[in-house]
Amino acid sequence: MTAPAVLVEDLHVAYGKTWALDGVDVAAAAGSTLGVLGHNGAGKTTLIRTLTTLVRPTIGRVEVEGLDVVADATEVRRRIGVTGQYAGLDEFLTARENLELIGRLTGLRRTAARARADALIDRLGLHEYATRRIGELSGGSRRRVDLAASLVGSPSVLFLDEPTTGLDPIARAGLWDVVDELTTSGTTVVLTTQYLEEADRLADHIVVLSRGRVAACGTPAELKRIVGGKVLTATVPAHQLGGLPFIPDTDHHLDDGRVRVSVTVDDAPAATELVAHLHRGGIEVTDLDVTSPSLDDVFTHLAHTGAHR
Repeated sequence: MTAPAVLVEDLHVAYGKTWALDGVDVAAAAGSTLGVLGHNGAGKTTLIRTLTTLVRPTIGRVEVEGLDVVADATEVRRRIGVTGQYAGLDEFLTARENLELIGRLTGLRRTAARARADALIDRLGLHEYATRRIGELSGGSRRRVDLAASLVGSPSVLFLDEPTTGLDPIARAGLWDVVDELTTSGTTVVLTTQYLEEADRLADHIVVLSRGRVAACGTPAELKRIVGGKVLTATVPAHQLGGLPFIPDTDHHLDDGRVRVSVTVDDAPAATELVAHLHRGGIEVTDLDVTSPSLDDVFTHLAHTGAHR
């Protein structure tokens, strides 16, 4: 059996008296994408910083491609690439100059660094940005150049810490395509994100962190089965909330005096019966939808019920 590209066992990281990570177990197969989800403060960035040798584990085993992140930190750094939440580029240099500079810093000779920069510009379609200063580029364009920078050293494991935060949908979709290309070529990707559709789209396996612990883990399909059944979403007048035949899992008040509510039921027949109850109760439903669970529903479920392992 092939060893995982990323392995975390019983990881604890303490900041003073606070456990940022408290017994985390994670594994990612080579050439796969691992999605790490969680609300702000859940421990996502601490996990990435530990895996990339920036934070020392307090307790536990952490390996990247079989190398210990503490004992073999220098070799781990040679094998990984990192794109953080904010582009780490020199705003006064052009995109090509940034890539060449990083190439030289990784030990490439001038000619090799220039060739590597040109290759990444071709691969990521950055020709229109190559001769423009980073400070002149939009957020989405910067992120693409930042991703190219993390690939200068040809990493076998790439860590992306909320790489699409603040990007518009088109720029986000462009980065998704790049991640697909990387995993197809054999690169292992570890992705933290607050966008659940992003994890659903990209991740082969997902771990959900909550207060430094693993709340749930599995494939996107397996996590959705935690919720099970069907999700009924309806828009009703705010003054009729008290007459609903169920307690909503979520409610979102709209500007027009209506409320969008949702509730999880066991199966399609149960959803049909609930719709009938709404009708018999005289509830004025203006929008109604019955769907299978999404990762958003998994998050809501975990918030209501706690960890599920």
